[in-house]
Amino acid sequence: MSCETYGSTSSFNLVTHSSRLATLVNIMYKRIANILLLCFLFSCSHKLIQTPNRPATALTGTEFYKQAFPFKWQQRDSLLVKEILNGNLPSFLKHFVAVHVQITDTATGKIIKGTYFVAPDYLSVGSDDDWARINITPMAAQKIADSFHCFLPTRKMVDDIYKAAVVKLEPLPMYALRDSTPTMYHHHLMIEGQRKGRKGLIAGIQKDVVISGKLSRDKPDRVAIYGWHKLDGKPIQPLYTGHINWWVDYSQGIRLVYEKIKVNGHWMNYKDVLKDTVLKNLLCDEEYCDFYKYPY
Repeated sequence: MSCETYGSTSSFNLVTHSSRLATLVNIMYKRIANILLLCFLFSCSHKLIQTPNRPATALTGTEFYKQAFPFKWQQRDSLLVKEILNGNLPSFLKHFVAVHVQITDTATGKIIKGTYFVAPDYLSVGSDDDWARINITPMAAQKIADSFHCFLPTRKMVDDIYKAAVVKLEPLPMYALRDSTPTMYHHHLMIEGQRKGRKGLIAGIQKDVVISGKLSRDKPDRVAIYGWHKLDGKPIQPLYTGHINWWVDYSQGIRLVYEKIKVNGHWMNYKDVLKDTVLKNLLCDEEYCDFYKYPY
């Protein structure tokens, strides 16, 4: 009798243990699946741009501006390029955000989907705790973009980035000493006061330096600017190529875009997309989309 009781109890304990083990395994698998799903979703919505590690002794945003306050555009460009190429930028700026677009091929009626990855904010210098946006010429911007395997956006892309932004701020125009370095820093501080710590893809805070077919035809020694959208979605600045390429003021920001575009699930270089008579419409809404980068 005792033997039968022992055997029954042993079998019960074994079944209970197996049941608990199965439950734990099931929970573990679900957690692993959730982690993998999150990783997949993050990888689809973000792109980490590789840059040199930021030196511990690098200038902070405040220190950069203190040093650059008396500088004109050449000195400011030179200092900023040196700092950025040495990895002196806040880490959040390396986590590019996906922007999804689509067009319909009028010849076939098929929908073509594209995804490109953009910096969450305009080009900035400094540490995670002390950083600042900085305005530079398209030549300096292109040098940085090339070093990080990036390019500058088109007019259409600026519109699409604004639509995708999760933080949209009202533009803050300034009118005195527009091209001075102190004005640039003042404008950055104004934006930060307006942003109030909100995070995510931001837009509406500056005009964009863009690539445009107008530069390859009308004015090759100029800079093309566009954007600075108001809260109603309308840009203050239409596409404009009136400024000489060394002109920089507080309102001209640099938004980097990763050079590879995902088109219907396949990676393509942005130049090849712009060269294609159909696919170019994913990125460009001008008649000519054959200006790919600024010379420097």
